[in-house]
Amino acid sequence: MNEILIQNTTAFFEKTFGSAPQKIVLSPGRINIIGEHIDYNDGYVLPAAIDKVICFAFEKNNTQKSKVIAIDLNEEFEIDLTQKIELNDAVWTNYIRGVIKQLQDNGFAFEGFNCVFSSNIPVGSGLSSSAALECGMIFGIAALFDLKIEKKDIALLGQKAEHWVGINCGIMDQFSSVHGLDNKVIKLDCNTLEFEYHNADFKDYSLILMDSNVKHSLFTSEYNTRRIECEQGLAIIKNHFPEVKTFRDCKEEQLLSIQDKFDPTVFKRVHFVVKEINRVIKACEALDKGNIELLGQLLFETHYGLSQEYAVSCEELDMLVDTAKADDAIIGSRLMGGGFGGCTINLIKKGYENEVKRKFSNLYLDTFGIELKFYDVKISNGTQLL
Repeated sequence: MNEILIQNTTAFFEKTFGSAPQKIVLSPGRINIIGEHIDYNDGYVLPAAIDKVICFAFEKNNTQKSKVIAIDLNEEFEIDLTQKIELNDAVWTNYIRGVIKQLQDNGFAFEGFNCVFSSNIPVGSGLSSSAALECGMIFGIAALFDLKIEKKDIALLGQKAEHWVGINCGIMDQFSSVHGLDNKVIKLDCNTLEFEYHNADFKDYSLILMDSNVKHSLFTSEYNTRRIECEQGLAIIKNHFPEVKTFRDCKEEQLLSIQDKFDPTVFKRVHFVVKEINRVIKACEALDKGNIELLGQLLFETHYGLSQEYAVSCEELDMLVDTAKADDAIIGSRLMGGGFGGCTINLIKKGYENEVKRKFSNLYLDTFGIELKFYDVKISNGTQLL
């Protein structure tokens, strides 16, 4: 799949600029195996880069202006590198403007370039196409002008670019896009950026995302509410157990022993967080031992927690996971991402993929009148130069 994307992107570049590109970069989207809504609660996440990518072609143009073409949108823009960089009404261009601004603000010197890019990451699916765009641009500019930028700093610059655009994202998306390795997941501490790799050989199972094709508008307001509820809950825990500094220091037994001190809703939120942090640790152990069945069980447990305790699911996602739980061909399923829509991530026995897709597609259409989309994904390498 990526070979065709690379060929088409390169051919478009040559036709447009009359020369072969000097650098080709692939920058992937990402999934998160487990560890949802705990990046801002001092927990660990377990993301991985996938084989859905943005392909970039670059060349120097020996001017102070850069021309960038988004092949899939059939749109282009030019930016003068000597002028102040400001937000623009063409939203997609702001991610690139933000990247250029961050590089300049951090003292990296470079000149004008030509760039075209094309993608097979489904936009709006929760696979972090914006992080892939940011990190791929930084990686390509660095390669073109021989800028020495560490992987971690590429991720941080990408995150800052997204903040400049106006989206207050965490670091997970950019970090996993840059640091991904074939058949490895990354256990990442989003506070310290300490990380370690764990095996991700799913053996007899395929990793398939089911896109609900819904996005409920609750997300932003509810996200902010969850953060406040968790802060309230942590303060209560610290009041009774001064040795607890963060949620990862808190044992479930401690939490249960002071359950009567909490508002019932706040208790549900912090109970999910404490259990989810523990599930990430268990998931790493399961992967290292090749116990994919246990990993699947943990996915189901996470979805239950996200739905019933953290309350960020919705009717459509619950239906998909409930149906998966009753299907012998599926050993694990959960909503992936912020919630209130988006994708479920599923571990499906090899050989049953088409049967499962047919069944779920028909059932989902009959129930909600909405078409279900499917994305087969494999865990792959992070942003790289071809």
